Amino acid sequence: MPPKTKSKKVLGKSSAVVDGLSTDEMSKDQLEEHIIRLREELDREREERSYFQLERDKIQAFWEISKRSLEETNAELRNRRREREEAEERHRVEITVYKQKLKHVLSEQHNTVSGLKIDGVSSSGLIRLQNAEKELGLRRETHGLQGDFWEKKLHNENCIKELKLKHQVELMELTNTFDKRFRDIEVKYHKKTEAMIQAEGKRRRAEVLEVEDRMKSRVVALMEDQERALRAAEEYYSAAQSKLMGDQKLLKEELAEVTKLQVRSDKDLSSAQQENRKLSDALQEAQQTLPALHRQLQEDQQAKNKMVASRARVKLMDQELRDLTVEHELLLQAFEKVQQERDDLLRNQTQALLDVQQRSGLKQLLLERKMAALTETVEKKEAQLCAALSASKVTQTAGGSAANRVEDILESKQVAIDDLQGGLARDCEEYDELLRSCQEKTRSLGVDFPFRPSQLILGGKDSPGT
Repeated sequence: MPPKTKSKKVLGKSSAVVDGLSTDEMSKDQLEEHIIRLREELDREREERSYFQLERDKIQAFWEISKRSLEETNAELRNRRREREEAEERHRVEITVYKQKLKHVLSEQHNTVSGLKIDGVSSSGLIRLQNAEKELGLRRETHGLQGDFWEKKLHNENCIKELKLKHQVELMELTNTFDKRFRDIEVKYHKKTEAMIQAEGKRRRAEVLEVEDRMKSRVVALMEDQERALRAAEEYYSAAQSKLMGDQKLLKEELAEVTKLQVRSDKDLSSAQQENRKLSDALQEAQQTLPALHRQLQEDQQAKNKMVASRARVKLMDQELRDLTVEHELLLQAFEKVQQERDDLLRNQTQALLDVQQRSGLKQLLLERKMAALTETVEKKEAQLCAALSASKVTQTAGGSAANRVEDILESKQVAIDDLQGGLARDCEEYDELLRSCQEKTRSLGVDFPFRPSQLILGGKDSPGT
């Protein structure tokens, strides 16, 4: 910014007035100061002029630059407008070219659709003839399989009847032989038990007599021992008395010793008497325990008899068990043989039914796949026809005739589908009848039949696709 002035200037026409004084009235010093201030103001004015000149030059330069940029942008805008017009012209030319190409493509599509329509009609006729021939072949095969099945069924029934009769005859023979052997074994073991009872009675009586003899001999021995002890005590007492008398006569000086010996002999006598009493008590106790020993002997004999009888019964039962196990093994072998024959028959029958079921399932799958393929081709043809009609802008009459032809084709396909479904229903009915007859036969034999009816089979096939 330009510098500001600090002093005030008052200019007149004749003389200048500064601070209330004119130049005429000022002194020399005041004039010098006034001159200095004027010079300073002149310098400031010069500085301001140079500053404003610089500002003017800058503005002029900015204006020229903006003018040039405006001219450049206008030129670029004109170029862009020219390019846009050229691009629009090229786009119009390309649109006309593409319209011509689209007309050619639509005409070609119309030609191809008409050719495909003709091919579809001819192929549908051929497929219908092929399906009719295959249906006749399948019917012939089903009739042949039914005949084979009934023949196998009659053969299996005859075999089962023969096996039942044979099994009944074998069972009767086995029961007769078992009864005969049982009676023989019963008579034989009855005789053995009687002989064993007699032998055990004799042995028991001999043992009782032997025990009684031993007890009697024991009592006699005890009485003899007691008598010997009494005699020994009497002899000892008499010897002691004779010895005492001799000692009194011979040795009076040893009277005290003799008296001691007498006392000792008295003690021995008392001990001998006590021993005698003990022996008599032992004899009485032995006589008292004799009946208890007899009772114990009888109890032991009874326990022994019971043990012998139980052993005999155990042996008899073991023998019967061995006989019954042998007979059971024979019956099991016969039963396993009959069961194996029955399993073979059932296996053959189930194999035949599985073959029939597998063939019918394969035929049904083939028919379903063919139906799905035909419906898919018809839908594709119909979609292509509708697209071609809408794209080529055909007339309403041509569209109506094409729609009528499509409806005729769909009706023919629906008739073929109905025929196939009717054949499938008939096959299912025949299969269900065959299954019911087989279930009745196997149920009468007590065997589970593992096959399912046609409704469950078709439901199981349809369920994964849903």
